[in-house]
Amino acid sequence: MQRSTTSHLLLVSLLYWCGWLIATGVASAQTPSTDPASQAGPHIAVLLPLKSASIGRQADAVRLGILEASKVHRATTLPVIVHATGDDAYDVVQAYEEAVRSGAQLVIGPLMRSAVTALSGTKLVTVPTLALNAPEVDTAIPPALYVFGLQVENEAKQVAQLARKQSRKNAVIVASDAPLSRRLAQAFADEFARHGGTIQDEFSYTSDTPSLMKLRDSLAAGFGDVIFLALDATRARLIRSYLGNSTPIFATSMVHSSNDALSSHELDGVYFVDMPWLLTPDHPAVMSYSRNDQAGLEFQRFYALGIDAYRICQELLRGSQSAAPIDGVTGYITLGRDHRFLREPIPAQFTQGEMRLLGEGVSGLPQ
Repeated sequence: MQRSTTSHLLLVSLLYWCGWLIATGVASAQTPSTDPASQAGPHIAVLLPLKSASIGRQADAVRLGILEASKVHRATTLPVIVHATGDDAYDVVQAYEEAVRSGAQLVIGPLMRSAVTALSGTKLVTVPTLALNAPEVDTAIPPALYVFGLQVENEAKQVAQLARKQSRKNAVIVASDAPLSRRLAQAFADEFARHGGTIQDEFSYTSDTPSLMKLRDSLAAGFGDVIFLALDATRARLIRSYLGNSTPIFATSMVHSSNDALSSHELDGVYFVDMPWLLTPDHPAVMSYSRNDQAGLEFQRFYALGIDAYRICQELLRGSQSAAPIDGVTGYITLGRDHRFLREPIPAQFTQGEMRLLGEGVSGLPQ
């Protein structure tokens, strides 16, 4: 009887401790986790700042574009797993390390420049990785790291090439004090000079009427034969009326911020470049994907970035050192030096409240 009682107490004790272990989570390793990084196995990891208050919406647009492309292009059986991060570059690097450890065969991201810079300075990049922005410093990047994105500095270079192809030799640049505007101005100036052109002068953007009239008079006197606006749409619209119509005006996609006819009228005559996703929505390659025209242009640009990022990754997964060119929705994409994918958008012009495509050979540009 005593032995039976002792056995009963031991059994009760054992059941109690098992219940306590489960309740306190010590045995939680036996339960599935909702954390994507814990889902071990081969996959494509998508590293995006979805938790960011400043760029979370753009990151979600990229996510949706990637998922849309994964439905259309089923060249791989690898699942796509999204790893949500915040703004902190250190946290992004940690998330990257966890993604690779959990079985990522390829990584898309990071999206923010600070995070790309931090990652490129480590030795963690051991699988093909497509960063969606350029590092902040122009230095060598890890062999497995590739760079692609919506950097408008590259658009400024393309605009400089377009101007030189039309025998424009003397450029006038209008830029603000904003860091991005300064980078645009420098990119245009370097490329224009590299192709034999001369930067005649650079004007600082201002809303001061006397200063704008001085700029107008200088242009009327034949001071330059081409104008480059390193400005966003708001500033470009404010300054446009002072630039006249005799000198060709070039800009980047930054001036195309709305499909509103009035906004387009205010930029009448300005040449710019932008992605096929926005300029040729009826093109068969663009129509392959679902779209939401009610979303703003910024959202659509990042959505298109996600689509092309996934397509590039299909090339990288094939293991080729020279990825085939892609007729993408963000532009014609080729692999350049230093593992940097180059995106060539298409030229257009604001004309009477509409956007007119210039077509191949940019035949619509003034001679």
